[in-house]
Amino acid sequence: MAQIMIVLAALLWGAISVFVKKLSFYGFSEMEIVTIRVVSALVWILPIAFIRKRKQLTIRMRHIWLFIGTGLCSIVFFNWAYFKAMNIMSISLAVMLLYTAPAFVAIFSTIFLKEILTKKKVIAYLTTVAGCTIIALAGKETGGNWSALGFMIGLCSGLGYALYTIFGKIALKVYDSFTITFYTFFVSSFTLLPLFPFWKKATALPLEAWGYMAGLGLLPTVIAYLLYTYGLKGIDGSTASILATVEPMSAVIIGITIYHEKLLIEQMIGAVFILSSIMIISEWSKRKKTANLNSSIELD
Repeated sequence: MAQIMIVLAALLWGAISVFVKKLSFYGFSEMEIVTIRVVSALVWILPIAFIRKRKQLTIRMRHIWLFIGTGLCSIVFFNWAYFKAMNIMSISLAVMLLYTAPAFVAIFSTIFLKEILTKKKVIAYLTTVAGCTIIALAGKETGGNWSALGFMIGLCSGLGYALYTIFGKIALKVYDSFTITFYTFFVSSFTLLPLFPFWKKATALPLEAWGYMAGLGLLPTVIAYLLYTYGLKGIDGSTASILATVEPMSAVIIGITIYHEKLLIEQMIGAVFILSSIMIISEWSKRKKTANLNSSIELD
């Protein structure tokens, strides 16, 4: 079930380009779109928080750094970098650079979470990076402009994305998924809203624009992050990061069907690499759980 949650979250994240492109068309900057995303997400969460989850809103102030981590260091930072890369280059290239995140997670999980770096995980990481590299290089031919700046910003999106997994796993030791999601967007909104008053532009826009703003906060944000954070309960951070690489598949399909991007043979090969890495890590997780179950039976 945890793996399914992670995959569903990734599919929703893959659809974010639709909202970003549309809001960019309406004249919003990348940071304004980030602000729209976190604020609209908070608006969706608030009724649930105060009607059904009020008891889960209590946190210790000494843990606020966890939500600064998930909110500012991850959500705000990686969203800005991702949206910027998407507007500088193509959707396909931006999303592939975002998925350098598993490599960052591998390093951070080993250092900070003390997770074991197995041979199969290393193979899965290398396969993921190889697939992302192939698709990224092919992305230069899909209509996006390659640039050193865009490439570096894209790598920053991968770094920021990885940080959510790390901070999220630490926070889950103390709080549940809803509490983490709520305070992630509360801290982000509280920080960004005074700096980027997007509503001044929004007042003159048609109803369609408001629909995209609301949708950005609900589908690829609130629902996706609840699914992902909940999924982290059942698997380790490295595995979650690998499973979430189905997002590029979703983004490439959207690029082809909606924005008429070409799917080159190189991109197809890269997709096979990424899907292979998911099968490798899924099989490893399955065997690990079976081994643990057998061990517990023997002990009994």
